[in-house]
Amino acid sequence: MTYDDTTAAVTPHPWRWRILGFLGIAQLMLILDVTVVAIALPQIEIDLGASRETLTWTVSAYALAFGGLMLLGGRLADLVGAKRVVLAGLLVFTAASLLTGLAESSELLLAGRVAQGVGAALLSPSALSLVVTMFDGNERNRALGVWSALGGGGAALGVLLGGLLTAGPGWPWVFFVNVPIGLVIAVALARLLPRQTGPAGPRARLDVLGALLVTASSGTLIYALIQAGEGGWLTATTGLLVLVAAVGYVLFVTWQRRAGAPLMDVRLLARRPVATGTFLILLATALMIAVFFLGTFYFQHAHSYGPLRTGLLFLPVAVATMVGANLTGRSIARLGARRLAVLGLLVAAAGMAVPAIWLTPAAVVAGVSVGAAGTGAIFVVASATALGQVAWHEAGIASGIVSTFHEFGAASGAAVVSSVAAASIVGTTLDGFTNAFVVAAVAAAVSAVVAAVITPRPQS
Repeated sequence: MTYDDTTAAVTPHPWRWRILGFLGIAQLMLILDVTVVAIALPQIEIDLGASRETLTWTVSAYALAFGGLMLLGGRLADLVGAKRVVLAGLLVFTAASLLTGLAESSELLLAGRVAQGVGAALLSPSALSLVVTMFDGNERNRALGVWSALGGGGAALGVLLGGLLTAGPGWPWVFFVNVPIGLVIAVALARLLPRQTGPAGPRARLDVLGALLVTASSGTLIYALIQAGEGGWLTATTGLLVLVAAVGYVLFVTWQRRAGAPLMDVRLLARRPVATGTFLILLATALMIAVFFLGTFYFQHAHSYGPLRTGLLFLPVAVATMVGANLTGRSIARLGARRLAVLGLLVAAAGMAVPAIWLTPAAVVAGVSVGAAGTGAIFVVASATALGQVAWHEAGIASGIVSTFHEFGAASGAAVVSSVAAASIVGTTLDGFTNAFVVAAVAAAVSAVVAAVITPRPQS
């Protein structure tokens, strides 16, 4: 792609849809790695002797590193060019996947997951930046619909793939499979993506301190949520950790307002479309990860299903997520973001309510599938709302903000349901599963009201 420096417009790239395909597969791989591990957690628990906290961190550590460094990845895409950052992220993620599959202890497993998150943090925002800058107008909405369908459906497909690999060659292959795919995509994008040119000017420094502040604050919050499963939600320890995280976020915002080269322009979050989009992406991802985390332990612990059978039970969830995202991408221009956001959240709430009332395998599959159609819609609304009106030179950092909240949603969703359902995950009762589905349903219903208030009307 090329930029017209005079008009700041984007010249459409003739291979943009082919490039979107490869970028979409790369994003699919990153999203898969949030959920592909979920189905393997019971086997990892046996092979490595992992605790509930370690199993939760296996999901949350990846998402935390992914989200915490996402703004840095988006900033890098703006400073040095999205193509370079995409390729660097692919190589880091691929190498980390190999090392994670070779792990023989919980410590090495978590270290590998953090390294995977670093690669993903470089790849995802720069890839989304390319999507935003290669497409415009209604074509951009369709491209974001494809992007969201791959991302949302990939989360559900990850559970299916995890079941196939765990039941077959073993859980390390949920990581090894990334290696050949990552190498092929890297070669293809190195050839397809042209050199980028942009406005000339001094190159700003990277805000490493900002990245450390937001990552440390989020890590503290996630730790507070995870330890609440045994320590309690209303204890002094939990309250202190939440307070420390809040102070860290305040310091981050303060530093961003004073830094000469801030990690992000915090004024972007003051824009109503961006604020709405980040709220929706956080909630949708938390709901999605919550049901996958609950489902894998419910089927494998409560009913002794194997990983392959458990994975197959999530196939309707994958289809429902992609259908919901695709239909929303096609209709958002006609129906509007507000209407679809509220509808998607109400559908998600109704779906979560089914297993909250009837906790049976059939009810879990049916309810989660209905809810997945709603969350698939929310993903598209969130991306289109937050990114639909940003200038091309803000695309990298805006994409980084959206992707950051996506991963924080994944980390917090796993942490919250792990703590709410702690007794059920360790196998002492089924009440924890019911309580966790109730929390998910209530959160979606309340968020529908919030979305009705904060989602901006389309510009006339």
